[in-house]
Amino acid sequence: MVQFPENKIKKVQEIIARYPEGKQKSALIPVLHLAQEEFGWLSSETMDYVASLLKLEPIEVYEVATFYSMYNLKPVGRYMFEVCQTGPCMLRGSDNIIEYIGQKLGIKPGETTADGLFTLKTVECLGACGYAPMMQMGKFYREHLTKEKVDAIIDECRTKASTLN
Repeated sequence: MVQFPENKIKKVQEIIARYPEGKQKSALIPVLHLAQEEFGWLSSETMDYVASLLKLEPIEVYEVATFYSMYNLKPVGRYMFEVCQTGPCMLRGSDNIIEYIGQKLGIKPGETTADGLFTLKTVECLGACGYAPMMQMGKFYREHLTKEKVDAIIDECRTKASTLN
């Protein structure tokens, strides 16, 4: 059974308290972030749990979690490459970058490598059109991507992963 530890329950209560009585749905996005941080991704069981905490119908949680690309609805790798695929990035070659990452890692968008290290995801505008093609990795942007930069990023991630094991 999915359940937050006590410290996260307190955090959920703090988040809910930010909003007027009866408006706990307003806490949904930050509580989903907290759930994804805690459990790694948002399973149906996790989303049902969030619904129960906020006294919402599960469908209300599913609607939000499936709409935004920032939520993962299946397990993801340690390093997630979220490559922008909107107009400005496409004009600067993001489709080629997506294809190259896929070939290099042996995965397609939405897939994770067998070793669980990398997930490739295409996303809508990340708001950095002047730095296209670009991708987000966690809290950081990687900009003006080229095949050489992608190779260096993959090598950097593999090196970090080997030191963490």
